[in-house]
Amino acid sequence: MAKRLITVAALQTSYSGDMAANIAKTERLVRDAASQGAQVILPSELFQGIYFCTRQDPKWFATAYPAATHPCVVAMERLAKDLGVVIPVSIFEKDGPRYYNSIAIIDADGRNLGIYRKSHIPDGPGYQEKYYFRPGDTGFKAWDTAFGRIGVGICWDQWYPECARAMMLAGAEVLFYPTAIGSEPYDTSLETHVQWQRAMQGHAVSNAVPIVAANRIGLEINDGTEQQFYGHSFITNHRGDLVQEAGASDDGVLVARFDLDDIAAYRADWGFFRDRRTDLYVKSII
Repeated sequence: MAKRLITVAALQTSYSGDMAANIAKTERLVRDAASQGAQVILPSELFQGIYFCTRQDPKWFATAYPAATHPCVVAMERLAKDLGVVIPVSIFEKDGPRYYNSIAIIDADGRNLGIYRKSHIPDGPGYQEKYYFRPGDTGFKAWDTAFGRIGVGICWDQWYPECARAMMLAGAEVLFYPTAIGSEPYDTSLETHVQWQRAMQGHAVSNAVPIVAANRIGLEINDGTEQQFYGHSFITNHRGDLVQEAGASDDGVLVARFDLDDIAAYRADWGFFRDRRTDLYVKSII
């Protein structure tokens, strides 16, 4: 029987306020990853522009689009079909009077398999997302793509073990997290990329699943508010080992290959899902 192999990629780069230029840059990186054999390719969070949530300004609502017509989705649909790859596309989504931080899952034939809306919405200095986004109403999902069943969370979701576990219970075989994270305005000396990585490495270990995280880089200025994004995008294997990692300012792609059947056997052997005690968890909820 043929092995079920999947090759994944994370993109790391800087972005500007020019959506067309950002789409073109993302397309170049997707093509680079595809040329290295990548089948599921992850750009970073909200690559349509700068990370505008560093401050509150109603002008940014004009940059949201319905998922079906969002310029990033339309462009990546064409690209995915052309290259035969899967691309989770992070967007600022407008749904009537509602706004979400969302992901469109574009399959290798260019079809949009559906939307996941970010469930955990941060609200603090430099990350004032509650002003812009409603909490997601889709629940956690796993998607059957041409190359395997994937789960996708968005940035702040990655800190919550419940998010990873819910996607795994839905049958995900690889977890993906597009991200926009960097400096903390209240303490410019604070560097959290190690904690950020460790949180997801823990998800990898306790769910026996590879994880792909794509962050942005560079200094962005939003009408005087500065944010330095710290990169360090990475890919872990199912044991939580960092098998690929970018630096703080590296521009490019990370690629790794996994055997999904071997990982499934490893996961069953460890018994994490056999030994869960949902009867006790429910009783412990406050």
